[in-house]
Amino acid sequence: MSASDHEPVPRYRTWQGWPVLSQGFRPFFLFAGLWAIVSLLIWVHAFLGLFESPGALAPLDWHIHEMLFGYGPAVVAGFMLTAIPNWTGRLPLQGWPLAGLAGLWIAGRLAIWFSDTLGPVATALIDLAFLIFFFAIVLREITAGKNWRNLPLVAAIGVLIAANALSHAGHAGLTIAGHDLEPIGTRLALALFAALITLIGGRVVPSFTRNWLAKAGHTRLPAPFGRFDKIALAIGVASLLAWVFAPESPVTAGLLALAAIAHAVRLSRWRGLPTWREPLLLVLHVGYGWIPVAFALIAAGIIWPAQVPPSAGIHALTVGAIATMTLAVMSRAIRGHSGRSLTAGTIATLVFFAITIAALVRVGVPFHSATYTVHLMVSAAFWVAAFGGFVLVHAGAILMRPR
Repeated sequence: MSASDHEPVPRYRTWQGWPVLSQGFRPFFLFAGLWAIVSLLIWVHAFLGLFESPGALAPLDWHIHEMLFGYGPAVVAGFMLTAIPNWTGRLPLQGWPLAGLAGLWIAGRLAIWFSDTLGPVATALIDLAFLIFFFAIVLREITAGKNWRNLPLVAAIGVLIAANALSHAGHAGLTIAGHDLEPIGTRLALALFAALITLIGGRVVPSFTRNWLAKAGHTRLPAPFGRFDKIALAIGVASLLAWVFAPESPVTAGLLALAAIAHAVRLSRWRGLPTWREPLLLVLHVGYGWIPVAFALIAAGIIWPAQVPPSAGIHALTVGAIATMTLAVMSRAIRGHSGRSLTAGTIATLVFFAITIAALVRVGVPFHSATYTVHLMVSAAFWVAAFGGFVLVHAGAILMRPR
């Protein structure tokens, strides 16, 4: 399809200004990396009683909200706004429109911070504005480019809007049939990110691995996408939906256990072991590996809550799967779009090592009540080291280097 086929919908002009506003990944991946550091440090200081925010949310609620609806959407926006031009053949959102969208993201963070002053309605409207405009932009570009196969990604943004709205409604004290809406919104957002990892990660991990193995002369390659993958995806989505709406049901636990097995087998079919020579590829397998671990721990937490604290499974999903996969995808995208080789240097390798240690320690924290705070601080230190290294390695390419 030629560019002229996309008229009369106007295209964005090529941006000749600052490189940071030339592609979506540049501002949003930078914001994601910086916010991962700043928000975690704020949460740690609040946990230790050293800091009190001016917002209406309790420190733990603020931490949950900013990881799911601050950091997460920044990564999703950076990824989609960079990938969509490749899917549609249209020029990317860039320049001042991109700056405006990034400004809405910042406004959302400030609104949450000053939520006690703004009140629940104004806070929610400002915070949701970024996701709503992002939804409209992605819908416009996909429909203008007639890229119907990626239309489900628009629906994914819609789900994220709904999850954030539920979170705000819950914090405002609203309930449905006596059920607090905030935990439902939180689980819905977590389920969405997990589903995106199984769907998108399930495509790119074996694809990148296949290309790398073939180039290295290996004859045994990852299994192609087929019926088993579709079954694993269906089981995963079903288990996540059950968890969102019936988080304590034995049926949910059974579905999650089945999903853990299915996705562990799926991962084993992708020939990840030989990739140990290339950390930028290996980390994708490690990140996906946290998905079955999270499913299994959440299932175990439902059946044996006294022995397996629920937070273990949650952090296997968040610090393990989500943080590891997003760091890996952001690192790979930045290198690819700034003209650098798709190999990890020493600092980048240490970044992936640090986030893995952070995840392992954080998942283990609930099992060590006597040393809870110490383990939490260790995990936080490795988290900050991981994202600090990420920003250190990639800030120059994001801010200064054109494609």
